[in-house]
Amino acid sequence: MKRIILASTSPRRKEIFSKTKLPFEVKESNYEEDMTLAMPPIELVKYLAYNKAKAVADINKDAIVIAADTFVVYNNNFLGKPKTEKEAKEMLMMLSGKEHEIVTGVAIIENDHSVSFCEMVKVFMEDMSSESIDKYIATGEPKDKAGAYAMQEIGAIFIKKIDGDFYTAMGLPLKRLVEELKVFGINVL
Repeated sequence: MKRIILASTSPRRKEIFSKTKLPFEVKESNYEEDMTLAMPPIELVKYLAYNKAKAVADINKDAIVIAADTFVVYNNNFLGKPKTEKEAKEMLMMLSGKEHEIVTGVAIIENDHSVSFCEMVKVFMEDMSSESIDKYIATGEPKDKAGAYAMQEIGAIFIKKIDGDFYTAMGLPLKRLVEELKVFGINVL
């Protein structure tokens, strides 16, 4: 079996990838993201994922390295992780009752061979009152989540529906990843 490295410290990505039952290691990438690059969301998310993977692959030549990046896009604006409670409230008020996208880019690298792809999910939010947003922010959940919410946690109560793969929204499009790994000689089933 080839050595597989997940270049991410995200507990959600680790949890999702573990569903494959493949043995893997977790290594943090030292790549510094630059969200200010002038690229369309789909290109930027693939670019960031590729560079995260490359930073780990360059020092692990005997491994297949997988990295991902995820962000929320609303009206062509990127919504990252809020830095303050005030910023979290602004983001949630902006998303209240509206549709937005969650975009996840993935890169797989083995030596000189690489594959990068992007998956997108549409998310439809319920109308949220200022009071319910304040209570949600008080849970602490929004502070380290892109778009200031976690659909796999209590933030799920604000989701009317999603159109697309749930795991893509969580940060790792599992079905597509499993398909792409076949190119590298890795079969899950």
